[in-house]
Formats: sequence, C-alpha cells, structure tokens
Amino acid sequence: MQLDLFADSRDVMLRNDVLDALQRRHASDARQAWEQLMREYPGDDTVPGLTVLIAALEDASSARFVDHAALAGARRVLSEEISPAARRLFGEQAAIAWLAPCWQALAQRALALPFDTDYSDHHAAPMWLQAGEWTAAKQAVERIASWRRIPAPLAWMTEARYRADGLDVAWPLLAELAWLAPARCVALLSRLEDASLDTLRRQFDAEFAGTGEPADFAWFPAWLLTVKPGLAVRLREAQLSRHIDPERATSMLWQILSLERQGRQHDLVERRKALRDLHAGLYAAYMKTR
Repeated sequence: MQLDLFADSRDVMLRNDVLDALQRRHASDARQAWEQLMREYPGDDTVPGLTVLIAALEDASSARFVDHAALAGARRVLSEEISPAARRLFGEQAAIAWLAPCWQALAQRALALPFDTDYSDHHAAPMWLQAGEWTAAKQAVERIASWRRIPAPLAWMTEARYRADGLDVAWPLLAELAWLAPARCVALLSRLEDASLDTLRRQFDAEFAGTGEPADFAWFPAWLLTVKPGLAVRLREAQLSRHIDPERATSMLWQILSLERQGRQHDLVERRKALRDLHAGLYAAYMKTR
C-alpha cells in the first residue's frame, strides 16, 4: 500500500496553520485555523495550548488597570497559563519574542499605578523587564520616590542597568542591593546567569567565613575587594545608606587599598585592626591575599 503523505501530515499542516497565524498575532485567522483543526482532529494534544494563546490575542486589552489586584490577576494569567503554553508550542526563544508584546501591554496598562509595598512585585517596571525594554524599566523605577532605598525597585534598576549597560556599570547597584536585601540580590544573580558573577558567588559561598544564613551575602561587596581589588573604583560609587557592618567593612577596605597604594604603614595598621575587629573572617580573607 502506497503511503499518502498528504493525508498522514494533514494534522501537522492544520496545526502549523494555527501556529503561523499566532506568530503573526492575527487572532481571527488563528481562530479559523483552530476550528478546522478541531473539526478534523479534536483530540490533538496541542489544542489546549493553542486555545490559551488564541484567547490571549482575542482578549487583549489596553484599558488601564484600576488597582494592583487587577494587575496581579492579569500577571498571574500571563505567567501561569499563557507563558507555559507559548514555551511548549513555540520553544523557549521563540516564546520569549512572542510574549514580549504581552508583557509590554501589561506594562502600559500599569503605568498609572504607584509603587505599593503591599504589591511590591506588581508595578510597570518588572513588566518592562520581562518585555526586554530596559530603558522603559529604568524610567518606571525613576518615578518611584526613594527607589534606591527600597529592595524591589532597587533590584529592578540593577537588572535594567545590567541588561542595558553591562556588569561594569551595574556593580555599584549590585553592591547596594547586597547590603539592603541580600536574599533578593542572590535571586537576581541567578536570574542574570552571568558566568563571571556565578563564579564569584560560588567562590564566596565556599570561602567566606559567615553564619551560613542568606544574610551573609551582605558581605559580598566587601569580600569582592579582597579578591578583586580592581573593583574598588566601581564599588566606591555605591551609596552607603544604612551604615551597617557590611557597608562599613566595604568602606574600610576602600581605605585600606588606598593606604596600601600610598604606603602609609602606620595608618594601614590601624585600619587593618579595625577591619579585624569588625569581622575576623573578612580580615582573614583580606590577609590571605597579602
């Protein structure tokens, strides 16, 4: 019996018709192709995901969100329903591109919502980040009063700076985030997937004599100066805000590195003693390189 290639690939052709229309973001064409697929292959395992994506196009809205709860609900649908369907049907990279306009739409609809600590992850800025719009994300953060002293917007700005301008520019904000919200900083490093940062983080985890708690990461900027003293120029731009011990230690190491260059041995002895009294483990890490 001769194989009828057209008949055997009919389901693939119909499925691709739907996907093609979805890629073009043409809702009516996608719906029409989906209906044909349903008539001929109602049990096709792509039908549920295709249904979700078609509905996403058909239900798209430009109306501003009236409150943070409305944004939270829309974001949940996009994150938990639409995004998984897109990744399954398009593949990871193509899904990112297809989802970008969806995140842009959420960001646009959220522009009028002020930052609210009770909804700290529901703001236009993280939506712009998901969409890959780094400049828009920075602008959204800059509209938040005292953003540099609040963990969520500081993390958003740090990521936006990293994505737009690179690690060298982002170092001061990374240091500030480590001091202010160490657990959030660790989460951001995981999301950035930067090979050099990942290597430094693993080295810090292995070598730093801390308590083993997430709060240890607040000492990361100070520790960096013991293994990467060349970063002192960049980290010096970080703003000390709370004058906690990890900030003070970083400031001490700035001074120590400067005193070493100047050869001021008497002052250097005093600063080293102050560092040892502040954190013996950090002092040991510093001396290990001397």
